Amino acid sequence: MLLEFALIPKTSCQNLLGKASLPGVTPVLVREEMMIDAGFFPTDRNQVYELPKDDLFLTGTSEVALAGLQGGIYWKKVGFPARYVGYSPVFAERLAHTEKILGEIFWVHQFDKVEMFSFCSPEESWNELEMLREIEQEILNELGLPHRVILVASGDLGAPAALKYDCEVWLPSEGQYRELTSCSNYLDFSARRMKTRIKSAEGNQLAHTLNGTACAIGRTLVFLMEHCQQNDGSFVVPDVLRPFCNLDVIHPKQ
Repeated sequence: MLLEFALIPKTSCQNLLGKASLPGVTPVLVREEMMIDAGFFPTDRNQVYELPKDDLFLTGTSEVALAGLQGGIYWKKVGFPARYVGYSPVFAERLAHTEKILGEIFWVHQFDKVEMFSFCSPEESWNELEMLREIEQEILNELGLPHRVILVASGDLGAPAALKYDCEVWLPSEGQYRELTSCSNYLDFSARRMKTRIKSAEGNQLAHTLNGTACAIGRTLVFLMEHCQQNDGSFVVPDVLRPFCNLDVIHPKQ
């Protein structure tokens, strides 16, 4: 519990707010049109919990609500890029069943996540994607988690993404790398649906949207436990988390 509480301010405040990110605790219940605008429907509908009585859906990421903040907005170019950081519980229906078949608990139905989301001009979006990737790697390096970056093959991309990076962290118990975070450039896919545009001297143009996972709290704990737990069962708290939990070592209960 202490580590979970430590990861939230470490990633959302220390790593992101200094990079001109606006914070928000986002809603987990959204309307269908928001899922469509964000690019999750119709392709990923089978992964989302639905509340049919209320015509609402439980989101699998804060980016859905963050994207909806700027629907129908005309931005002035001088205000770009606009960066947001959202924190919320998130929900996944299909993935938990898949992992249960494999006898794993790596993916669960609900976990907490800190998400990055950017609106920017078309000429800025590729540099913005590299910045999101660098932030993800910065966090992993500070936590002491060995990782590699994968450029995701086009056949494995979701419908909205033009390009996506996965950051995979080494999981000693499995002897392999497992995905922990990712970041994507949607170009104008979502902005076109949301009618989010930029005003400039050259005329109006569609914005570009990007997103990235700053920290999936529960999954991050899985990797930290494997890399920081000692033979006697104690857990050495990473240096960057110690100011947030006031502990250097967590000892097992006797």
